[in-house]
Amino acid sequence: MDNNTFWLLLLPIGGYLLGSLSAAIITCRLLGLPDPRTIGSNNPGATNVLRTGNKKAAALTLFGDLLKGLLAVLIARLLTADETILALTALAAFLGHLYPVFFGFKGGKGVATALGVFLGLSWLCGLLTIITWLSMTWLFRTSSLSALTAFALAPVYMALSSDNAAFLIIALIISSLLFWRHRSNIRKLLNGDGDRLENKESK
Repeated sequence: MDNNTFWLLLLPIGGYLLGSLSAAIITCRLLGLPDPRTIGSNNPGATNVLRTGNKKAAALTLFGDLLKGLLAVLIARLLTADETILALTALAAFLGHLYPVFFGFKGGKGVATALGVFLGLSWLCGLLTIITWLSMTWLFRTSSLSALTAFALAPVYMALSSDNAAFLIIALIISSLLFWRHRSNIRKLLNGDGDRLENKESK
């Protein structure tokens, strides 16, 4: 087995396992809060954790989910220069969040983890996506609209910030999966019933 084949097998598996660590569930357990899968939208994500009324827990969840996506790619970068392997590791970390092996394959919608992996693949793409997400949140106070707008533009940002085809393909796949995970939110937005943050609806 050559070196590239070794990392091709190991790094995406490691990325998936890292992505499978649910910051929402772990944070709520450590702080003695209700399991986010049993409250609100039953979604283990930062916005649903906010429904507990604990802003610290929500912030820790957001940071933890972003960090695991970023770390998965940065660790891969330390071990290989093969950009296809980096892209596959990023996708694996994102899939780990969506379908975590440690939590019955029932995960969150992937916004924070996607931001983390985009930062790892291209810091400029990640930064622009975060700025878009935060700007839309500030303007419209609707979490799903903010996420959907940011990730509709993320592949454009990746194309502008990197000439790597593998990174662009992964950006398209991740953004498409994120839209799929938000399909119920899209229906609500089309019906004029968006998940406004002041109502603490989950994204």
